[in-house]
Order: sequence, then C-alpha cells, then structure tokens
Amino acid sequence: MKYKQLGRTGLYVSEICLGTMTFGGNADAGMWKAIGSLPQADVDAIMEKAIAAGVNFFDTADVYSFGASEERLGQSLKNLGVARKDVVIATKVFGQMGPGPNDRGASRGHIMDQVKASLDRLQTDHIDLYQIHGNDTVTPIDETLRALDDLVSQGLVRYIGVSNWAAWKIAKALGASEAKGYARFETLQAYYTIAGRDLERELVPLLTSEQLGLMVWSPLAGGLLSGKFGPGSNNDTSSRRATFDFPPVNRDRAWECVAVMREVGEAHGVSVARVALAWLLAKPHVMSVIIGAKTVEQLDDNLAAVDLTLTLEEMERLDAVSALPSEYPGWMFERQGGGRIPAPFKPKSA
Repeated sequence: MKYKQLGRTGLYVSEICLGTMTFGGNADAGMWKAIGSLPQADVDAIMEKAIAAGVNFFDTADVYSFGASEERLGQSLKNLGVARKDVVIATKVFGQMGPGPNDRGASRGHIMDQVKASLDRLQTDHIDLYQIHGNDTVTPIDETLRALDDLVSQGLVRYIGVSNWAAWKIAKALGASEAKGYARFETLQAYYTIAGRDLERELVPLLTSEQLGLMVWSPLAGGLLSGKFGPGSNNDTSSRRATFDFPPVNRDRAWECVAVMREVGEAHGVSVARVALAWLLAKPHVMSVIIGAKTVEQLDDNLAAVDLTLTLEEMERLDAVSALPSEYPGWMFERQGGGRIPAPFKPKSA
C-alpha cells in the first residue's frame, strides 16, 4: 500500500480508502436496503482484510443507512482492537437526518448537532476529516466555515473537507478561510471515473493549484465499470447497478472504455474493475480512491489494483478512448495559449 498526504497537511492516508456505504443492516432504510445492508460480522471481516492490506483510511457519512454505517465502523474498530491513532476516520454532514426543516444542510445548527451524534456512533472523541457532503444553496459560506473552524479549535475535528461542490464555490471558500484565519478545506470528495472525467475541466486545475487532495467516490460508476456490464459481459441483473441506477453515465462512452479496459485486463490477466481503479491511481491529482465492498472476495480484487502498473502505451489508449469532448472555453484556451507553454524566457538580441 502507498500513502499520500491529505491535501497539504502532514497527515498520510492510504491511496485506497475503504468506503462504508455498504455497512448497515437497516432493511427498511429506503434506498439503503439495496446499498447498505451488511451486518456487523460481515463488516468486521471486510475491515480486518482491509487493515491487513495496509488501508488506514475509512470514509463514512451520517446519512449512510441513517447512522448505521458510522455505528458499524466504530464498533468494528473496537471489535478488532485497532488503536485510534492508527486509522484516519472521515465522515460527512449535510443529508436529511430527521423530519424537521433544520435536520439537513450546512448550517451552524445542523453541523453542531450532527458532529456530536457522529462522534457517539463512531465511539471516538475526534473525527480526522469532517466533510460537507453537498452544496447548500441557502447557508452562507462564512457560517459553514466558522462552524467547522470552531470544531477544529475544540479538537472535535482535525481537518475539514468538502464533497460535490463547484470549483468557483471551493475557491470562494478557500479565499474566505485565508482572509479570516479559519481552517481551510484540505480535500474534495468527488465522482471521477474513466467514463466520467468532467471534473478535469475546472476542479482538477483548482485542486492542483491549491493543493487539495482528491478523494474519488464511485470509481467504478456504481458497478457499471466492474466488467459485469457492457461489451463482453452478461449484464449481471443481480448487481446493485441493476436496481439502483446511479451515478448517471453516458453508456455509449462507457462501453467504448470498457472494451479497451477489457483488452488491457486480458493482457495482464486481471479484471476490468482492476484496470479502472489502476487508471485512477495513476493520475497525479488523485489522493485516494474510495472502494466499497459487500464481500471479502470483491474487496480482494479491488485492493489488488495497487499492484497493477499500466504501461505508458496502455495509459495513452485509455486516455484517448475516454477523452472529454472539446468544450468552451477549453478549446479557446488551446487555440490562444498554444504558444504560451512555460519555458525560460529569452529576450531578442538588441
């Protein structure tokens, strides 16, 4: 396992992060019935395997199975006798956690209520990475940042991050944090796959410039890139993707990617899923890839992606088949900026 800095901090996290959306057991929790149904014994088996492989980074959210995921994660660490200092726990706040109008969002009130509930469920005295799970169109950014900064000052939270925000809003938040001396966002958790590279347009340049760590969620597009679908597959009707069609993906583009990934996988004797993960891990702007699993066998295959090194030619093939269509202002940047490639400036002779 390799480890990378969490943003620009001194904390190191495994490049594979175990996502715990499948942890739950609440059969009546709406969509979580199809996603998060693992009981504690199965959770412990998956956690033990991940930790043995060097994973020290675990991501959950209060809204996953309405708190059951956090409970399973916290209890598993206790059951396995894992020292708190040896793991990095990330959780998120934003989603609907009750029937009231103030039971969701990024307001100070909701954040303060939910951080205490998350700490109780996780059975810990601090959260390593506390993330705003979505875009709140009502709450002022300053209110959210002040609340998060207070949690850092109180020692309840050590670092903060954000998920599913636009580049302009992250940039605005970073500017406000710098101006007011608040703790700043160190990470972005975002959707990114070989079949969905949209964040490369605006978000990746921002992350690179401001040294934020990218945590990739749904790296297999909800199972669509697992190899069970598309060219050369049997289109598995028992998988989660067959019943919960998310995230949205352009199927035509995805199948073109799957076809090439299948060829690459066959050359290495590995699964399509492993190729999809290895492609992400090879990207310099990726800090950690979040993988989820319902079985130890599924986890084993995903963990093995860290040992797959794609050749330059294979990366070029995969980049080419998955390339984003040209879009404004990108095509204008290319047209106007082609002669501005950074190089030592040499003035003309007098």
